[in-house]
Amino acid sequence: MEELRKLEKVQRMVQFMESRDLLVTCSSSNDHGHRFLANLMLFLLQPFGGGDLSTNDKCSLLSHLIPRLSSQVLEEASICINEDLGAMEENDGFQQNHVENAFRGCNQLKEYNLLQRYNENMAMVSLDSMEKANSTLEDFCRSYFMFHELDVTKPQTIFKYLPILSFTESYIYQLDKMNEKLLPTPTDGDSVHGGKDEKTTQVLASYISNDPVQPLATLLKHKDLLTERIRKELTLGEEYWALERKLCYALINKEEMLIDDVMKAIHLKSFDYRVLNLLLYQLRGAKVEELHMDFLSVSEFLVEVSDDLYDYEVSSVVHGF
Repeated sequence: MEELRKLEKVQRMVQFMESRDLLVTCSSSNDHGHRFLANLMLFLLQPFGGGDLSTNDKCSLLSHLIPRLSSQVLEEASICINEDLGAMEENDGFQQNHVENAFRGCNQLKEYNLLQRYNENMAMVSLDSMEKANSTLEDFCRSYFMFHELDVTKPQTIFKYLPILSFTESYIYQLDKMNEKLLPTPTDGDSVHGGKDEKTTQVLASYISNDPVQPLATLLKHKDLLTERIRKELTLGEEYWALERKLCYALINKEEMLIDDVMKAIHLKSFDYRVLNLLLYQLRGAKVEELHMDFLSVSEFLVEVSDDLYDYEVSSVVHGF
């Protein structure tokens, strides 16, 4: 909550500066520049030196400093600071804090008022996503651990690999839920618009169509877990979501659906299981067993077909078809 309050302050400052025509543009992204200026304004509002330094004093100091600043001066200052602190191990925490603050200030506010929990630069998951992804994780452990010669009945075996597997599946599940919010819902016979908030829908559509798995891929790369094959499976996940939207629109609008699209969607739907399986190979430092992958691919397809038939049967009973 504390971080959200900080982000809200920056957003409010941006709005205030816009109302006073205080924002200026630069060669880089306007959004980033505006957030930088907003953070600077908030810094100037903070008390300093026991409150002895007045606002006028701060403005006077800045007016003398700004004309003397240049990219060269800042580069020299950065080198000087890094040299002075290089011998201090505790400097890691200091640098990390400043990096995180800069990251939040520059990158975490896009459409903040509408979509606080979705961030385009950092892989984050909600507790709700973790809870709802739990059943998939349990199924994965029970069905796939045997192919890695891991004993699912031993807690130490599960917890050794659980953090990264849980985070990955929760992140994918979160994106899947976002995609579901973009699916059309029939309201008036053939109409597709379902009374959804238009601006929220636009934000979701922009996010889900703009490489939404990249933050997760970046995190996995940082952990030395990302392979070309895992990245490809994540990309196939994006393809599945797009295909799901296409098929739903066709269904609602009573348009023709191609059997090839349906079959492809079924094949792609279990991409998260393949991502988890490939991750487990990486976590174990083992070579991927292609025979296992081929067998599991067929198994996944059959399971998806079975699940869809079951859901159709339940839906038919509920609606009296």
